[in-house]
Amino acid sequence: MMIRMSQRSSATKRVAISVVMAAVVTVSTMLIRVPIPATSGYLNFGDIMIFVSGLLFGGFVGGFAGGVGSAIADIIGFPAFAPYTLVIKGLEGFLAGYIRDGKSLVRDVIAWAVGATAMVLGYFMAEAYIMGFGVSAALIEVPANLLQVGAGALVGIPIVRALRKRITPPIETEHHRS
Repeated sequence: MMIRMSQRSSATKRVAISVVMAAVVTVSTMLIRVPIPATSGYLNFGDIMIFVSGLLFGGFVGGFAGGVGSAIADIIGFPAFAPYTLVIKGLEGFLAGYIRDGKSLVRDVIAWAVGATAMVLGYFMAEAYIMGFGVSAALIEVPANLLQVGAGALVGIPIVRALRKRITPPIETEHHRS
Protein backbone atom coordinates (compact mmCIF):
# COMPACT_ATOMS: atom_id res chain seq x y z
CA MET A 1 0.00 0.00 0.00
CA MET A 2 1.47 3.35 -1.03
CA ILE A 3 0.64 6.44 0.99
CA ARG A 4 0.26 9.48 -1.22
CA MET A 5 2.72 12.23 -0.34
CA SER A 6 1.70 15.83 -0.09
CA GLN A 7 2.62 17.86 -3.14
CA ARG A 8 5.09 19.91 -1.10
CA SER A 9 6.83 16.81 0.23
CA SER A 10 6.94 15.31 -3.26
CA ALA A 11 8.45 18.49 -4.73
CA THR A 12 11.07 18.64 -1.97
CA LYS A 13 12.05 15.02 -2.58
CA ARG A 14 12.18 15.57 -6.33
CA VAL A 15 14.57 18.50 -5.86
CA ALA A 16 16.70 16.49 -3.42
CA ILE A 17 16.91 13.51 -5.80
CA SER A 18 17.75 15.91 -8.66
CA VAL A 19 20.63 17.46 -6.73
CA VAL A 20 21.99 14.07 -5.63
CA MET A 21 21.78 12.70 -9.17
CA ALA A 22 23.46 15.86 -10.55
CA ALA A 23 26.34 15.22 -8.15
CA VAL A 24 26.54 11.58 -9.28
CA VAL A 25 26.59 12.72 -12.93
CA THR A 26 29.37 15.24 -12.15
CA VAL A 27 31.53 12.62 -10.46
CA SER A 28 30.93 9.95 -13.11
CA THR A 29 31.76 12.49 -15.83
CA MET A 30 35.03 13.42 -14.14
CA LEU A 31 36.23 9.89 -13.34
CA ILE A 32 37.48 9.18 -16.86
CA ARG A 33 38.27 12.07 -19.19
CA VAL A 34 39.94 11.37 -22.52
CA PRO A 35 40.69 14.64 -24.35
CA ILE A 36 39.70 15.08 -28.01
CA PRO A 37 42.17 17.66 -29.38
CA ALA A 38 40.19 18.54 -32.54
CA THR A 39 37.39 20.15 -30.50
CA SER A 40 38.93 20.52 -27.03
CA GLY A 41 36.14 18.23 -25.81
CA TYR A 42 36.57 14.94 -24.01
CA LEU A 43 35.26 11.39 -23.84
CA ASN A 44 33.61 10.50 -20.52
CA PHE A 45 31.06 8.10 -19.10
CA GLY A 46 28.70 10.50 -17.35
CA ASP A 47 25.99 9.58 -19.85
CA ILE A 48 25.50 6.32 -17.99
CA MET A 49 24.25 8.22 -14.96
CA ILE A 50 22.29 10.71 -17.08
CA PHE A 51 20.31 7.81 -18.50
CA VAL A 52 19.94 6.21 -15.07
CA SER A 53 18.60 9.53 -13.72
CA GLY A 54 16.10 10.04 -16.52
CA LEU A 55 14.96 6.45 -16.95
CA LEU A 56 14.57 5.88 -13.22
CA PHE A 57 13.15 9.21 -12.04
CA GLY A 58 11.65 10.92 -15.09
CA GLY A 59 12.20 14.00 -17.21
CA PHE A 60 12.64 16.63 -14.51
CA VAL A 61 15.32 14.72 -12.61
CA GLY A 62 16.98 13.46 -15.80
CA GLY A 63 17.08 16.93 -17.31
CA PHE A 64 18.39 18.59 -14.16
CA ALA A 65 20.96 15.89 -13.40
CA GLY A 66 22.13 15.69 -17.01
CA GLY A 67 22.36 19.41 -17.61
CA VAL A 68 23.59 20.72 -14.28
CA GLY A 69 25.74 17.72 -13.35
CA SER A 70 27.51 17.65 -16.71
CA ALA A 71 27.91 21.44 -16.86
CA ILE A 72 29.55 21.44 -13.42
CA ALA A 73 32.01 18.79 -14.65
CA ASP A 74 32.76 20.99 -17.67
CA ILE A 75 33.29 24.07 -15.51
CA ILE A 76 36.01 22.08 -13.74
CA GLY A 77 38.43 21.79 -16.64
CA PHE A 78 36.53 22.42 -19.90
CA PRO A 79 34.54 25.62 -19.20
CA ALA A 80 33.99 26.63 -22.85
CA PHE A 81 31.60 23.68 -23.21
CA ALA A 82 29.57 24.33 -20.04
CA PRO A 83 26.74 26.44 -21.54
CA TYR A 84 26.24 24.01 -24.43
CA THR A 85 26.49 21.03 -22.12
CA LEU A 86 23.85 22.47 -19.80
CA VAL A 87 21.37 22.53 -22.68
CA ILE A 88 22.46 19.41 -24.60
CA LYS A 89 22.88 17.02 -21.68
CA GLY A 90 19.82 18.51 -20.00
CA LEU A 91 17.79 17.75 -23.11
CA GLU A 92 19.29 14.24 -23.29
CA GLY A 93 18.22 13.43 -19.72
CA PHE A 94 14.85 15.15 -20.03
CA LEU A 95 13.89 13.34 -23.24
CA ALA A 96 14.96 9.95 -21.88
CA GLY A 97 12.96 10.56 -18.72
CA TYR A 98 9.92 11.95 -20.48
CA ILE A 99 9.61 9.14 -23.02
CA ARG A 100 10.18 6.19 -20.70
CA ASP A 101 7.17 4.66 -18.98
CA GLY A 102 8.94 3.02 -16.04
CA LYS A 103 7.93 -0.50 -17.09
CA SER A 104 8.80 -1.45 -20.65
CA LEU A 105 12.27 -2.33 -21.90
CA VAL A 106 11.20 -1.30 -25.41
CA ARG A 107 10.15 2.12 -24.10
CA ASP A 108 13.48 2.43 -22.22
CA VAL A 109 15.40 1.70 -25.42
CA ILE A 110 13.34 4.21 -27.40
CA ALA A 111 13.84 6.80 -24.64
CA TRP A 112 17.57 6.13 -24.68
CA ALA A 113 17.72 6.39 -28.49
CA VAL A 114 15.96 9.75 -28.54
CA GLY A 115 18.12 11.14 -25.72
CA ALA A 116 21.27 9.75 -27.35
CA THR A 117 20.38 11.30 -30.71
CA ALA A 118 19.79 14.68 -29.07
CA MET A 119 23.23 14.50 -27.43
CA VAL A 120 25.20 13.44 -30.51
CA LEU A 121 23.45 15.91 -32.83
CA GLY A 122 23.53 18.66 -30.20
CA TYR A 123 27.28 18.53 -29.76
CA PHE A 124 27.85 18.17 -33.49
CA MET A 125 25.80 21.31 -34.18
CA ALA A 126 27.33 23.28 -31.30
CA GLU A 127 30.90 22.40 -32.25
CA ALA A 128 30.52 22.72 -36.01
CA TYR A 129 28.47 25.90 -36.17
CA ILE A 130 28.24 27.74 -32.84
CA MET A 131 31.71 27.16 -31.39
CA GLY A 132 33.26 27.44 -34.85
CA PHE A 133 35.35 24.25 -34.95
CA GLY A 134 33.88 23.35 -38.33
CA VAL A 135 32.17 20.23 -39.62
CA SER A 136 35.33 18.13 -40.02
CA ALA A 137 36.47 18.73 -36.42
CA ALA A 138 32.95 18.12 -35.07
CA LEU A 139 32.81 14.83 -37.00
CA ILE A 140 35.97 13.66 -35.21
CA GLU A 141 34.08 13.81 -31.90
CA VAL A 142 31.01 11.88 -33.13
CA PRO A 143 32.52 8.39 -32.51
CA ALA A 144 33.43 9.35 -28.92
CA ASN A 145 29.91 10.68 -28.36
CA LEU A 146 28.46 7.47 -29.80
CA LEU A 147 30.67 5.48 -27.42
CA GLN A 148 29.41 7.57 -24.49
CA VAL A 149 25.73 7.08 -25.28
CA GLY A 150 26.36 3.44 -26.16
CA ALA A 151 27.78 2.94 -22.67
CA GLY A 152 24.70 4.74 -21.39
CA ALA A 153 22.54 2.02 -22.93
CA LEU A 154 24.74 -0.99 -22.22
CA VAL A 155 25.36 -0.10 -18.58
CA GLY A 156 22.59 2.35 -17.69
CA ILE A 157 19.53 0.44 -18.90
CA PRO A 158 20.42 -2.78 -17.00
CA ILE A 159 21.11 -0.73 -13.85
CA VAL A 160 17.70 0.93 -14.16
CA ARG A 161 15.93 -2.36 -14.82
CA ALA A 162 17.57 -3.91 -11.74
CA LEU A 163 16.85 -0.91 -9.50
CA ARG A 164 13.20 -0.76 -10.51
CA LYS A 165 12.77 -4.31 -9.22
CA ARG A 166 14.49 -3.60 -5.91
CA ILE A 167 13.46 -0.15 -4.78
CA THR A 168 10.26 1.76 -4.42
CA PRO A 169 10.83 5.17 -5.98
CA PRO A 170 11.22 7.71 -3.17
CA ILE A 171 9.34 10.27 -5.23
CA GLU A 172 6.38 10.11 -7.48
CA THR A 173 7.94 10.26 -10.92
CA GLU A 174 6.05 11.61 -13.86
CA HIS A 175 5.19 9.15 -16.59
CA HIS A 176 4.50 9.99 -20.18
CA ARG A 177 0.89 9.17 -20.89
CA SER A 178 0.09 7.66 -24.29
